[in-house]
Amino acid sequence: MRLRHIPGCEEFVAESTSVVHEPEKLRGHWRELFGNSAPLELEIGMGKGQFLRRLSLLRPEVNFLGLERYESVLMKAIQRKAREDEALPKERPRKNLFFLCEDAKRLPELFEAGEVSKIYLNFSDPWPKTSHAQRRLTSASFLKLYDIVLSPEGSVEFKTDNTALFAWSLAEIPRAGWDIVYATHDLHAEPDAGQNIMTEYEEKFSAKGQKICKLVAVRGAGITSPDLSRISQSSSRQ
Repeated sequence: MRLRHIPGCEEFVAESTSVVHEPEKLRGHWRELFGNSAPLELEIGMGKGQFLRRLSLLRPEVNFLGLERYESVLMKAIQRKAREDEALPKERPRKNLFFLCEDAKRLPELFEAGEVSKIYLNFSDPWPKTSHAQRRLTSASFLKLYDIVLSPEGSVEFKTDNTALFAWSLAEIPRAGWDIVYATHDLHAEPDAGQNIMTEYEEKFSAKGQKICKLVAVRGAGITSPDLSRISQSSSRQ
C-alpha cells in the first residue's frame, strides 16, 4: 500500500520532542534519556503507535521506543501521543515512551549489544514476492540484527493477520537458530486474550472476523522446524 505524503511532515517530526534525533549518540546510554535503568523494549514498524501508547501507560516501570521509518505515519503517532499526554495528571506525566524515525537495518548502530530486552513486530509488511523475502522483519537477515541488540534472555514477539507470512515465519525463524516458544493462529481465542493490547490494524482486522496469529521467539540451539508440542493447541484451529 502506497503511503500518502503529508506536506510538512518532515519538519514536524524534526521538531518534535517525542522523537529522539541522532539516536546513534545514545547507543549504550539509553538509560540517560529515560533517567533510569529500567528494561528497554522496542517496537519496529509501530505505525500510528497505538500499541506502544497503551503499553507504556500500563507498564510505567518499563521504557519503550517506537521505530517508524515514514515521517507521514510517525507524525500521526506524535500527535496522538500529545493528545493523550495532555489528559494525563500533571503529577504523573508519561516519561517512558519516545519515537525513532529510523530504518530497522540500523539497529546495531543505535543500540549496544544486549541493550534491548524485547522486540515487538506488529503487522509488518509481508513483502509477498519471493525475491523480497529478506526484507521481511522475521527473516534471517533481521534476526541477526535482533541477536546483536537483544539481551541474553530477550525475545521477539510477532503478530500478523497474514497467514502466509506467519507460516513462512514459523519455518524461517527456527532455520535461523531461534526457538519458537509460543505460537497460535487465533490469538483472540486464547484464554489470556484479555491481556492482549491491540494495534490499529488489529482492531480493524478483528472487526472483520479475521483471525490474528502470534508467535514468540527466543535464541536457541537451532532447529529445522517448529516443535509442535510447544505450540498452542489453538494454532490448529483454522
